[in-house]
Amino acid sequence: MTDLVTVAEVGGALAAISGTAYLKHAHPAAYWSTVGLPVSVARLLGSYSSTMDACGLAVEPPRWRALAVRVTTRREVRPVPPRRGIIRSTSTGLRMRLRLAPGQEPADLAASAERLRHAWGVHAVYVRDIKPGVVELRLVGFDVLRKVRMPRRTGTDLLRVPVALREDAIVFVRDYRAVPHELVLGATLSGKSMYLRNLIAGLAEQPVVLVGIDCKRGVELSPFAARLSALATDPEQAAELLPMLVKEMEDRYDLIKAQQGTAPGTPDELITSDIWGLPEDERPPPVVLFVDEVAELFLVATRKEEERRDEMVTHLIRLAQLGRAAGIYLEVCGQRFGAELGKGATMLRAQLTGRVSHRVNDEASAKMALGDIAPEAVSAACSIPAERPGLAVAGDTSGGWSRIRTPYISLADAAATCRATAPLAPDVPALSPFKPYVPPTPAAKSAEPLSHPRPVVE
Repeated sequence: MTDLVTVAEVGGALAAISGTAYLKHAHPAAYWSTVGLPVSVARLLGSYSSTMDACGLAVEPPRWRALAVRVTTRREVRPVPPRRGIIRSTSTGLRMRLRLAPGQEPADLAASAERLRHAWGVHAVYVRDIKPGVVELRLVGFDVLRKVRMPRRTGTDLLRVPVALREDAIVFVRDYRAVPHELVLGATLSGKSMYLRNLIAGLAEQPVVLVGIDCKRGVELSPFAARLSALATDPEQAAELLPMLVKEMEDRYDLIKAQQGTAPGTPDELITSDIWGLPEDERPPPVVLFVDEVAELFLVATRKEEERRDEMVTHLIRLAQLGRAAGIYLEVCGQRFGAELGKGATMLRAQLTGRVSHRVNDEASAKMALGDIAPEAVSAACSIPAERPGLAVAGDTSGGWSRIRTPYISLADAAATCRATAPLAPDVPALSPFKPYVPPTPAAKSAEPLSHPRPVVE
């Protein structure tokens, strides 16, 4: 009987350990909620003061407090850590606010983030500045980019699309009102197309005009033809479509100018310099132009093609420089983008505020995307492993950057979303000649009768 009890105890312990290990590997979110969260909270509460002291984040207390301690307790005065706020748990980690001591700055905590991660047994620690003297410490319990799961409630507004998840478990939102134009780079099988699918599927549910230029004969954007207002599948068609977009932009500027109230006594709300200040019933719908494989627009073989290339690049640069106020936004994608493409490439890149670099084949491509805005992000982009498609480094001209990863969405699901939202596409008469052909949905075959009637013979 004793042997059976011993075997049961050992077997139960081994089963619990094996189950915990499996849960941690296969279902990290469930493991964090059941095991990781209470363990990390206990570690944080039990070792907060000593950990802060070991990391050099504790400071000498005020003189009045040191004097009070000496008078009342006659013990040695020890450095005090930053004052800690309430610990709030999330589905991916912990959050708490710290009030910095005099003389401290957020960079002091950011420099010790790796030490805090090991001390409290979490996957990563991030520091965010809230207001002067207050920072938020965000602890992530597991690798949220290994299997991306977007939050159920993301809150979408017009021209705001939750397209990926950042490494600190915050949703990465593509906001066209804040970042009008973007450059997306990525080698083959790097996840660039997945990023594009998420963007199109998100914008398809909004009253936005979607225009595509896909010089790979349309194989990338044709599945979304039901929702696209215009599609060019080769450089010849692109050379005809781009002037129409420039003309549409100029017409919108004429509309803004006609609606501007600059006379004395005009109400402030009627004075505007972009389409968003126009009355809602007169405001033209925003336009998002997707350019896939932008290098195909630059490559030429003859003198005639060179003239066409210069004209197309000029139109693209004009749209990038002037399109924001007219509600026209660019999403430029490609495997390689550099000055060697030809005249105008560097000038076009300078107008693309947002930058997203997936895995690239050479360091020069990563430098072209991120080198001028965040040089330290170049090494992060070059270290993206091939077995993690969709992982990318996103930055903007403000200098900030972070690792992101897009969730998986199949081509069939994205195409179905576009078909279902086709009635939401605004009508732009100038783009009607470029409307892609959408084959009609085949009607369901009527079921044949089980028995065939025979004529009555008298």
